[in-house]
Amino acid sequence: MQTRYRYLLLPFLLFMLVGCTSTESVEKKSEITISAAASLKNVLEEIKVNYEKEYQITINLNFAASGMLSKQIEQGAPVDLFFSADEQHFANLVEKGMLKKEDTAPLLRNELVLIAPKESTMSAFNDIHHINKLAIGIPDTVPAGQYAKEALENLNLWQDIEGKIITAKDVRQVLSYVETGNVDAGIVYKTDAYTTDKVKVIATIDLSLHSPIIYPVGIVAKTKHFKESEKFFDYLKGENSLKLFEKYGFKVVD
Repeated sequence: MQTRYRYLLLPFLLFMLVGCTSTESVEKKSEITISAAASLKNVLEEIKVNYEKEYQITINLNFAASGMLSKQIEQGAPVDLFFSADEQHFANLVEKGMLKKEDTAPLLRNELVLIAPKESTMSAFNDIHHINKLAIGIPDTVPAGQYAKEALENLNLWQDIEGKIITAKDVRQVLSYVETGNVDAGIVYKTDAYTTDKVKVIATIDLSLHSPIIYPVGIVAKTKHFKESEKFFDYLKGENSLKLFEKYGFKVVD
């Protein structure tokens, strides 16, 4: 298991190495790293641009499945903030003291949708019975995959279609599989479906069929840049950022 987790850390270390080779400015900027769920990619990239314009700081964004990111943090990856797509992986880090509860906040909500390629003849959720390949995230590490499995189990469909399931490393890979027609359909977050015109939404999955989809964010306890991290943490909870999250289809936790 330890060897497996070392491999999980490799993508992060490569990401950091590439970032460190970029040309440094004459006046060295402060720098923080945010590990965030893949479904946050578009909105956080826009927030990053806005924040860096306003403050003398570099924001490094590391995107992957929340389960993989949490394992990287457990293995000592030099991360300053963690923005997860589920509460379970996040809570595990809190329990282990890697996130302090007072430096965390549940920030966003999302929904699951069934999608298909734009040219698909699918028109209703029940058409799932007639397809050959359905993509979801790997349930053990990808929150969207876990939520999808829960919903299918609660609909008494999992056993019937388990043989048709194609798993992906994160929710964006599921989206890519559907966009390219490599699968007949996929289950992703609603916010992911709205980032492309190559798929169509077949159905929104009822919230009662799976655990609540909450995105918590927090400052990693071992950060060496607490003040900078706290400032960005507060910025994410501020009015400008919340408007951007809503623009990208997220719902803000009350």
